[in-house]
Order: sequence, then structure tokens, then C-alpha cells
Amino acid sequence: MPYITPEVILEAKKMDLLTYLKNYEPNELVHFGGNTYCTKTHDSLKISNGKWCWWSRGIGGRTALDYLIKVKGYSFTGAVEQIIGHTVIKPSAFISAPKQDKRLLLPDLCNYPERAKTYLLSRGIDEEIIDLCIANGSIKEDERYHNVLFIGFDKSGTARYCAVRSTVGNFKVDAAGSDKHYSFKLFAKNQNDTLHLFESAIDLLSYATILKVKKTDWQSVNLLSLAGVYQPQKDIHQSKVPMALSQYLEDYPHIRTVVFHLDNDRPGRLATQAICTVLPPLYKIFDAPPPAGKDINEYLQLRLGERILYKERSERG
Repeated sequence: MPYITPEVILEAKKMDLLTYLKNYEPNELVHFGGNTYCTKTHDSLKISNGKWCWWSRGIGGRTALDYLIKVKGYSFTGAVEQIIGHTVIKPSAFISAPKQDKRLLLPDLCNYPERAKTYLLSRGIDEEIIDLCIANGSIKEDERYHNVLFIGFDKSGTARYCAVRSTVGNFKVDAAGSDKHYSFKLFAKNQNDTLHLFESAIDLLSYATILKVKKTDWQSVNLLSLAGVYQPQKDIHQSKVPMALSQYLEDYPHIRTVVFHLDNDRPGRLATQAICTVLPPLYKIFDAPPPAGKDINEYLQLRLGERILYKERSERG
């Protein structure tokens, strides 16, 4: 196996897939719509915003190197040689593309998200809560792969974000054109000044379920997902307020209290610390991680398990 220097490997990793295909396999590139492309060989492989995802296989990445290894079957060395073998590393097509407003591209949808609902029920989410989200359009299911789609809307009610979650395995990705400023959320029926914050849509729905289990009105609270794990800066004071939270506080200025329900693991604790540090002092802050388990959904399932066990023991006398 030939030796490739770290400098050459680093150079190869700089090339994104859109740049590679535009320059070296232009006949393989098909314009799908907006700033999204697919390939002629694999129409379910979509390229958008510097990332690519092969939907039919549930794999994805950012770089041309990822593509050559995961899709074309190259060895790591062979993939590097294929990229570096071209005489010049061209400037990134993604970076140089003109800036334009993101346009959310949703896949074809099922008439009724039956598999999505079954999956969420299996995670312990309450049926009434799922049905409300289906009715208001914030939970959908794609027709081809039957993934759960968690939709986020802007203040005008336009869908701007979509988190895709496989009902089988652990595949997660944002749909092409998603804008994380407008992530999955649920509003209180009556306006109040408190916002509850979560890492994921499933954690958000789990918290609503826990409130219902406690006989608390789950529609009396504002709930917002950050659409994934938040990564603070090394110097925590240089961190920024997450896009979803920043947009929410801008759109709904009556909010004065933020309650954090991020994960119990190290990234979740660091994220909470960082966001609390950089939030303006006008907000009251409360940290309320799950009392047990890694995240809110795991805590919900533990709690539901205890209820079932208690019920069985009571029935046996």
C-alpha cells in the first residue's frame, strides 16, 4: 500500500462532493431543484448545503472522500489518489455558490403517517399528542422509506425545517433546504412567558407525555427542539445562542424564562452551561435535566415501565 502523507490526505478531505462531481464527473450530476442535486446513477442520493445523503441506503457525508469510499467502494488510499490524481484541487463549488434563501424540499408524503405513529408509540409517546401533531402538520411520514418527519414552521406558518428520523435503526438527517432557525416546536394554548428547551423532537414529545402522565395540562407549555446536539466553543464565553432558540426569542419577545431539559451526558451538560452563559441576563434560567436516564425519552420509558410494574403488582394484590 503506497504511503500518503498527512498533508495530502488533509487536502483531499477539503473537497466536497458537489465540487468533485462538477469538475470531474459532470455527466453524473443532475440538478434536482434549488441548490440540491442528485446523481444519475443513484437518484436517491441528494447533495445540498455542503452535505450529501444516499436516502435508500441511509448513509451520508460531506466530502468527496466519503462518497468515493461509501458509495463507489474505493479503499481509503484509492479514494485519496482518485481525488489528488487530478492536477488541481478546484475551489469549493459549495462555498462559491451564490447565497440564496433556503427552500425546504420534502419527499413525497404518505396520506396518513401510520408507521410514524406506530414508531412514536413504541418510544412511549402519548397517542393524543401524536394525533395533534399529525393534525397540525408537524409530524408526517415519507412515502418511499416511511421515515418520521418532524416539521418546523416559521412565524407565518410556512414549513422551513424537517428532521428525518428512521423508524428502523438510528438514521437521522435534516431534509434538504432545512433551516435550523425554525425547528420543531409546540406552543401553549394560552400565551405564557416560559419556554422549555430540548435537544430533539422525540425528547420534546416525551416531556409532553410526562406532563400528561402527571395529570398536568401538556398544552399549557411552550416546547422547542434545538434540532440536535449543540456544540459550544472551547472558550464557553465565545459560544453563540443556538439558531433555533435565538429565532424563537426574536419572534416571541414575551418569553422571559427558559427551562433547559438537555441530555444528562457530557455534551448535554456542556451545552446547557454554554447557552446559559451567553443568554442575555433578562432571561430567568432553570436547568431541569431528566431525573434518570440519558435523555428525556429514556426517562419517560423508565417511568412508564415503573407504572406498568406497579399496575401488575396491584392487580395481583
